Amino acid sequence: MKRLGWLILLAFLPLALAPGCGELGKVDQGRVVAFDEQKRTVTLIQDKKAEPGNPDYDTLPPHTYSLPTDPSEMGPVPKVGKRMKLDAKAKEITIFDPAAQNFKKITYTLIDQKEGVDRDNPLVAGKKFPLVDKTKKAITIYSGRQKILTTFTVPEEYFDMSDDTWEAGDEVRLYYKEAGKALRFMNISKTDIFKK
Repeated sequence: MKRLGWLILLAFLPLALAPGCGELGKVDQGRVVAFDEQKRTVTLIQDKKAEPGNPDYDTLPPHTYSLPTDPSEMGPVPKVGKRMKLDAKAKEITIFDPAAQNFKKITYTLIDQKEGVDRDNPLVAGKKFPLVDKTKKAITIYSGRQKILTTFTVPEEYFDMSDDTWEAGDEVRLYYKEAGKALRFMNISKTDIFKK
């Protein structure tokens, strides 16, 4: 995983080091919490560690960028999600609350949990998560990074929240020179850098 992170970072170096580019640009990376296709903007919660396999999404305020106008500098459209962290041991989920522009920790009651579940496991392969059953008051989420498939319930008021509350947004990386204006956008979650 560390090797993958470095390879993705290297993808941005030609832009930063190209002759005649003037000042060097900067890179920002994080999890997408909002995406406006019409306005062509993306909002992310910065991963302050930027360590593959060990992200830390707790940097506020969120960072909003306009997307590149050149289609060749734009990766796949990002999936939006507000789940920042799943702590299976503490039975706690940290979400980003857009109304409060802050994080909220929600303690859940476990119904069922399976660990060591790879992405190609029949339990999750080809399925869309989260699964929110308002009748049974159950939410099922899958964390591919943690390899955890878990079903839980939360206090009644949280079932009124949108389904993407329980979803982890795509991890993205942006290259920019001017604050808020991305010159290159890479969707790390949906980009296979090893594909020829």
